[in-house]
Amino acid sequence: MPASLVVQKFGGSSLASADRIRHVAERIGQTRAEGAELVVVVSAMGDTTDDLLSLAGAITADPDPRELDMLLATGEHQSATLVSMALHALGVKAISLTGAQAGITTDGRYGRARIANVEPRRVRAELDRGNVVIVAGFQGQSEAGDGGGEAETTTLGRGGSDTTAVALAAALKADRCQIFTDVRGIYTADPRLVPDARQLRAIGYEEMLELAQLGAQVMQVRAVELGWVNGVEIEVLSSFETAPGTVIREDPLVEQRNKVRGLAHDRNVAKVTLLAVPDRPGVARAVFEPLAEAGINVDMIVQNVGHDEATDLSFTVPRAELRRAEGVLNPVVAELGARGLTTDPGVAKVSIVGAGLHNAPGYAARMFGTLADAGVNIEMISTSEVRITCVIEEARLEAALEALHGAFELARPDPVDAAAAARPA
Repeated sequence: MPASLVVQKFGGSSLASADRIRHVAERIGQTRAEGAELVVVVSAMGDTTDDLLSLAGAITADPDPRELDMLLATGEHQSATLVSMALHALGVKAISLTGAQAGITTDGRYGRARIANVEPRRVRAELDRGNVVIVAGFQGQSEAGDGGGEAETTTLGRGGSDTTAVALAAALKADRCQIFTDVRGIYTADPRLVPDARQLRAIGYEEMLELAQLGAQVMQVRAVELGWVNGVEIEVLSSFETAPGTVIREDPLVEQRNKVRGLAHDRNVAKVTLLAVPDRPGVARAVFEPLAEAGINVDMIVQNVGHDEATDLSFTVPRAELRRAEGVLNPVVAELGARGLTTDPGVAKVSIVGAGLHNAPGYAARMFGTLADAGVNIEMISTSEVRITCVIEEARLEAALEALHGAFELARPDPVDAAAAARPA
């Protein structure tokens, strides 16, 4: 029977010191001793990426994008070589590879490249030689000739090592893709804010994608998308303890589960309102086109019913982008003849997430009623097939999360999971 092939990914917190690197090497060695072929993707140690960004900022306020990617990629190179050395010290055959050596090619966008192709011939050859293959995550190499130039080192953006791991798992047709992090798995809410949050044994791709997009930081959005498109089952596990994790996969029992699977929240939100905007065709384009050209992401949008040929237009932007958004919008407000521009950085988003929510009556009413009973005012509402999101005052976020967690009985084990656990093997 052929050995199973496992792709594992270890994040920066798992590799933050020499002791933690040795601990990771021991876990890798145990899996290898069980007979599995192993590809291990690593992030930069601890806060290395932030430290390198700060160092670049101390040199120049406007670092060249190519040189910045060259710099940032060294963090993962460092981790890969150190993990490989730690495995050698345990008598485990291992070799470290850069993203380019592992066959990961990208488009030419520095700092936010997307994977164009994975051709893991070198990885497969090293596995055949009996090596554990340690791959530097978060990076790849642009295709030769992209933009008329030579192949260049590129980075994939924040959380890119998750994407590297899932992409390699898909290309290698791995049996498992395991993401090791500083939590046991996916929870019904952030356990730091909701003490009785419950770990989920399994969650569907669509639900996980919404949680990731809405602020849950356990998994990177693009990695979940890649897993979904390629049918890669992803298991989220703790680096620091041996305990069951959460599997992200197609869920055939989704119709039988509780509709609300979890809560998500996001503090990186600011509300922008244009007052008394003329109510005529073309105004929305005049507002949102300059924001798009400036690379500012607009999320929830609410336009009030017009009166006297004018209307208020509200939307959210990332809090970190608020000042830039104001700079873009001030001339737009003057050009349109609007009454003014107001902003509120003291808001947050809270969401209930679950497959089929849109077609299940009563859930929106229960959410709104629960928030009202908790004294939480709703400023904006947005919905999709699998989530309902409210913008609320940030100071009331924890109260909102606790009230919703209780109202939807998320601390209680899912009956489907309980039945599966009780079923004889």
